[in-house]
Amino acid sequence: MKILKVLSFLFLLLFMLQCTNTKTPESTPANINTTFIPFPQKLESSGHFSNINNIKLSDQGVAVEQFLPWLTTWPIPVEKTKAGEKANLTLKNIPTLKAGAYTLAIRENDFEIQHKDPEGLRNALSTVHQLLEFNESKLPILEIADERAFPYRGMHLDVARHMFPVSDIKRYIDYLAFYKLNYFHWHLTDDQGWRIEIKKYPKLQEIAAYRKETLVGHYNDQPHQFDGKKYGGYYTQEEIKDVVAYAHARGIEVIPEIDVPGHSAAILAAYPEFGCIEKTYETGTKWGVFFDVLCPKEETFQFLSDIFDEVIALFPSQYVHIGGDECPKDQWKESAFCKKLKKENNLKDEHELQSYFIKRVEKIINDKGRKIIGWDEILEGGLAPNATITSWRGIEGGIDAAQLHHPAIMAPSSHCYFDYYQSEDPDEPLAIGNLIPYEKVYHWKPIPEELPDSLHQFIIGGQGCIWTEYMKDFKKVEYMGLVRMATLAEVLWGKNSSDIDAFTNALFNHIVYWKKEKANIANHLLDIQTSVEMEPGKGVYVTLKTPLNDANKYSKKPTTKDFTSFETDKIWLEEDGNYQFYAALQGQKGRTKDIKFQGHKGNLAKVTLKTKPSERFTGNGPQSVFNGIKGFEDRYGGSEWLGFSGDDFDATLTFDTPQNIQSLSFKFFKGEGQWIYLPAKIEVYNISDKAKRQLLVETNKIESEGKISNITLPFSAATVSKLNIVVKNFGKIPEGRQGGGNEAFLFVDEIEIK
Repeated sequence: MKILKVLSFLFLLLFMLQCTNTKTPESTPANINTTFIPFPQKLESSGHFSNINNIKLSDQGVAVEQFLPWLTTWPIPVEKTKAGEKANLTLKNIPTLKAGAYTLAIRENDFEIQHKDPEGLRNALSTVHQLLEFNESKLPILEIADERAFPYRGMHLDVARHMFPVSDIKRYIDYLAFYKLNYFHWHLTDDQGWRIEIKKYPKLQEIAAYRKETLVGHYNDQPHQFDGKKYGGYYTQEEIKDVVAYAHARGIEVIPEIDVPGHSAAILAAYPEFGCIEKTYETGTKWGVFFDVLCPKEETFQFLSDIFDEVIALFPSQYVHIGGDECPKDQWKESAFCKKLKKENNLKDEHELQSYFIKRVEKIINDKGRKIIGWDEILEGGLAPNATITSWRGIEGGIDAAQLHHPAIMAPSSHCYFDYYQSEDPDEPLAIGNLIPYEKVYHWKPIPEELPDSLHQFIIGGQGCIWTEYMKDFKKVEYMGLVRMATLAEVLWGKNSSDIDAFTNALFNHIVYWKKEKANIANHLLDIQTSVEMEPGKGVYVTLKTPLNDANKYSKKPTTKDFTSFETDKIWLEEDGNYQFYAALQGQKGRTKDIKFQGHKGNLAKVTLKTKPSERFTGNGPQSVFNGIKGFEDRYGGSEWLGFSGDDFDATLTFDTPQNIQSLSFKFFKGEGQWIYLPAKIEVYNISDKAKRQLLVETNKIESEGKISNITLPFSAATVSKLNIVVKNFGKIPEGRQGGGNEAFLFVDEIEIK
């Protein structure tokens, strides 16, 4: 028994060392469990290397030609056999396998791939590629049987806001291929630029492809500042053909997006005759939603038909993405032509007019032999007959599409928008806002729980989205996207466990690999993660962890001079000031986490909310607002901000013992470009034992000089056991503003009770 215990300990120790060892031993493969992203469904490994040092393959009746340009970039020689030469890679077509599935058997001197279709072959080759990269060009002896959960596994890239050279686009495609992602959604047009050569309409290249200047800093910074420099460019048709061929050789379908009828300021700057009103249009110089839209005239549809003729000739994809998102209706409402068109076609409002527009565009594309995808706004007013939905504003669009028996691609901004911050470190590069760490992506479930089993088939997959307002170069794209792209690949492949620790160990190895390959990949695996909790009647404590469980943790209290290591994951905040934490492992040190604590009477309360915050902005729960820790001044989201879409903040605080209070201080965020408005009113009530409500103070004078509003409301001292704080939401955003007609967001941070 003692021998068994010793052997078990040695095995565990060896496994831990292999999980973090980035140099592969000569005699045995790297730990297979920390090699693969995504991880195969079934894997058996011998723990030894094969003798294969090159790949020789024959046609064998299998269409491998597609992938040869990719295979020749691998770290060992790959070539087709010559006459009389024996192959060491056998490819077998097995019709009984599922679509996209494969088996891989690596033996001592040869190996075999079984597949049903080109997708399955490509998936097997991606697995072989990872094995070679993580084992110093050697192949371990193993057997794998693998299949994917979703047929659509994609990544999006916006090149309208900022454009990247073809070499960078190819590198982006390499990342997709490495992680078995199979769709590249290329966002080629928007208000800020047109990025595809259309020979019939040269002014799209001459005018629409350029803007006179670009916004500096964040959209929420006021007043807006600009760099005064002309910016732009476009991809020639030859460049696009090159990119499409490059992707095809890696098993990736490139879906072009031509965004209409909204997001069309650049188009109208070049061809104003396709607008509904007479005005001077210009390509957008800042971010957000513009009110310039295409007019649903016959001339417009002919213009679009001509464009799609050239687009479809360049992209063999079965899909064309036509956008359809964030289409303001103001100019349509003003237009005499649109009023007449609505009447002639029995369209009751502008939403149905948008549906009319989308259906006309769908017919154009269907007649050319392709299908459309649109963002979930195209559901409004009636869905086009053959459309696929990209559900970005949440899961509702995907649910609605599935209920209509239309395919849906899930890309909710709550989990799949990789232009959001990925850590709460104050040194993170500028991003649009909100927080999506890789852990949140990992725990995402693409199929909504609300959807009955019979409709699951209509959720065909998901994709991550990278919008580039704040990404001027490709290094920033890598930093923001690569870790979360790998995580999303794990999710969409169909992770066969919820063991995020095992995935994190693999991710650590992948980060080391990409750094060696000079990729600007983010590494937050040694960052201390904190969760702040309140215990009624006692106070505030912090729980701490790191993604890498083996890391050593260190802390320093406000009155302590030096950092000390600690084993507990729970630290009480018993004094005001700055607490600091960091983690280290194998000589690598994570970033220092600062928590500035200022205690107040709200720390002692039990907090309940009448209405839950938006799923995207839940912070650390209701206590986030009363825990003595303030959130960022320059961005919303994160663990300290609570965000409410259309709803009020209505909190009830219950104290174990009565508290004497005489003032409350509030902190709100203002970012109208992101639909975030200051509240309409604040009301504070004392609730007696008999549930009677006594108004202590109220105000509707809530202002800010910038993005933050700090308000203190003093009142006559009162003794309370139960306190009700109501912060009224702004309500509907007025037409003519960003997000007009939608519910405003209310963002609340610390409410100090003194």
